[in-house]
Amino acid sequence: MSMIRVVFLGTSASLPTKEHLTSCFALKFEKTMLFDCCEGAQQQLMKYNISFASVDAIFLSHLHADHFLGLFGLIQSMNFSTRAAELVIFGPIGTKRLLETIFSSRQLQPNFPVKITEIGEIGTATEKVIFEGELFTVSAFPVSHGTKAFGYVFLQKPKRRFDKEKCDKIGIKGRMFSDLESGKTVEIGRKKIKYVDVTYVSTGRKIVYSGDTASCNSLSTACKDADIAVLDSTFKDEEKELAKEKKHMTCVQAAKIAQKAKAEKLVLSHFSNRYADRSGILEQARAVFEETVLAQEGLELQL
Repeated sequence: MSMIRVVFLGTSASLPTKEHLTSCFALKFEKTMLFDCCEGAQQQLMKYNISFASVDAIFLSHLHADHFLGLFGLIQSMNFSTRAAELVIFGPIGTKRLLETIFSSRQLQPNFPVKITEIGEIGTATEKVIFEGELFTVSAFPVSHGTKAFGYVFLQKPKRRFDKEKCDKIGIKGRMFSDLESGKTVEIGRKKIKYVDVTYVSTGRKIVYSGDTASCNSLSTACKDADIAVLDSTFKDEEKELAKEKKHMTCVQAAKIAQKAKAEKLVLSHFSNRYADRSGILEQARAVFEETVLAQEGLELQL
């Protein structure tokens, strides 16, 4: 099965800095997807060995500018690359009006099909599949950010795998594997072996992106058993009242969600620019949930 690549392109909240771009990451598995779209996204994609021309879908968490401003430069770069394939963009209600208004300008008009889907039109109350490939789904779920906002769940579809121990014990080898996969019955001695006899269903990998949000039940539910949870960590714990006011999370709140959800790994992102040194954020989060890392530009995780 193909490897899942998660590559962080930006990690800052609200404003870029000399070292950091605003929060955004790419996920490559069967298709190439962006979760939010920071300024300079196309350059970051090139820098970290992902073709900007290959991006198939973009998932905007909400319509605060730092999460979508990179979309227009990216589309212009796609125009120059003579892209012909359709690009699909998902976002909350208001996304279509905003983007179609900007794209109506001749100077910013895409030269290829762009399909814009507003998630509110297809249901917003609970987690819902909005995009699907042969090997995965992407679902949206509502979060709490003072404006219409969504998080996203990437889920690899389950797949049957050969049980090595069973196959070795029975004597399955060589062409027998392809015969079984094609639906044939294999005979070994007096035994007739079918595909289901020597395989098991492997659970797909799960990656959750919170977008910008305060701690909320929908996020806790979405993160259950996640392999990777990429969560808003705008503030350190001592700023929890400010986080509440701004409807963001602290690193400790994010860590508690990952801990309760039994996630495998927590990736903190969307850091306030007040923290030139982010090591304290990691220290506070790891005191609650040890399997925590800080997102940084170029960080790549593989599953």
